[in-house]
Amino acid sequence: MLKNPSSFLLLCFILISSIGCSSEPPRAKHVILIGLDGFSLEGYQTAKHPNIDTLFADGVISTNTRTVIPSVTMPNWTSHLTGGGPEQHGVFGNGWEKEKHPLDPQEMDADGYYPSIFKVTKDNIPNIKTAFYFNWKSLIKPFNEKYLDEVKFEEDDQYDSNYQSALDFLTANKDNPTLTFLYSVHVDHAGHSHQWMSPEYITAIEEVDKKIGEFVEKLKAEGLYEDTHFLLFTDHGGIGNGHGGTSIQEMEVPWMIKGPGIQKGKELRSPNSNANTAAVVAKLFGINQTPESWIGKVPSGIFMEK
Repeated sequence: MLKNPSSFLLLCFILISSIGCSSEPPRAKHVILIGLDGFSLEGYQTAKHPNIDTLFADGVISTNTRTVIPSVTMPNWTSHLTGGGPEQHGVFGNGWEKEKHPLDPQEMDADGYYPSIFKVTKDNIPNIKTAFYFNWKSLIKPFNEKYLDEVKFEEDDQYDSNYQSALDFLTANKDNPTLTFLYSVHVDHAGHSHQWMSPEYITAIEEVDKKIGEFVEKLKAEGLYEDTHFLLFTDHGGIGNGHGGTSIQEMEVPWMIKGPGIQKGKELRSPNSNANTAAVVAKLFGINQTPESWIGKVPSGIFMEK
């Protein structure tokens, strides 16, 4: 028996250090953010998406995540990837331009951009590689590309090439930590063209589900699946041919996460917001200090308790 309390504390410290005991989850190796624009809760509950179901069956799924206001594209994707709301990042609509907007961000980097999760990870993990794949041209505008190692845009609502580019990027950087944003706008455009919940809209969801399944199988073949965290989320739902209001169809959306250290087969009951996503990603990478103006937080019920 140890009679000296200081010796006991020293022994505890050595044991904890040697076996890595901690209340914090292990630092993520690869994080893939799958962004499906306009993917409504109704669409998720109606469409057939066996690959999304399989991917997140042993993860955490929220069906009551709230968008930020207004429920339109650029403000919400900016919130997902920065941890701020429009009041903090200053993006209130799809017409936002870095050199022409009514309200500056509360916090800016040296180039005048609100700090994104890409900047935060680059500042804290020097060897991390980051990528941004998209097919709506304006989406990149609020983000400083100097914190992105690869940026690729695909024309005409197509996304096949971006999924392949993401796979190539992850394969080439399998020995480095990576943060990959893989976005498509085609579901949203199907809603605008044919109405939310139309057959064409449901088909758009089911088509990308197949692509996600193919992508996951290729990751498995490359040995990149087990160490990867996946998140899938959206910016807003819709009603009729549009969105931007405060109806439940526009404001409540699905949000999902799975990977090492994440609860398995759970429904997220804690309140969640699109502004929380970047805070969750920061925690995945073991980053505890985020920009002071971020309002996002990590909802309870996502990470395994030790």
